[in-house]
Amino acid sequence: MEITGIFTAIIIGLIIGALGRLVVPGKQNIPIWLTLLIGVLAAILGTIVAGALGVDDTSGVDWIELIIQVVFAAIGVAITAGAYGRRRV
Repeated sequence: MEITGIFTAIIIGLIIGALGRLVVPGKQNIPIWLTLLIGVLAAILGTIVAGALGVDDTSGVDWIELIIQVVFAAIGVAITAGAYGRRRV
């Protein structure tokens, strides 16, 4: 992973976090900054996993990598919303 890939993952991660939040059903009682942080981490992790699977460098849009990133973001938002919600009650 090159430095440009990390910056791209961070920028895309902000969008991925919002998409991950939309995919998870119900209301998530977590702040938006935490959702965006989860998105950035999911984008970086998704890029690493896509590279390990060999689907990170395709011609055009890397749809498989994008799907992997959104899935990681949705899982992260769901886990964090469950833990954050219990802690605040």
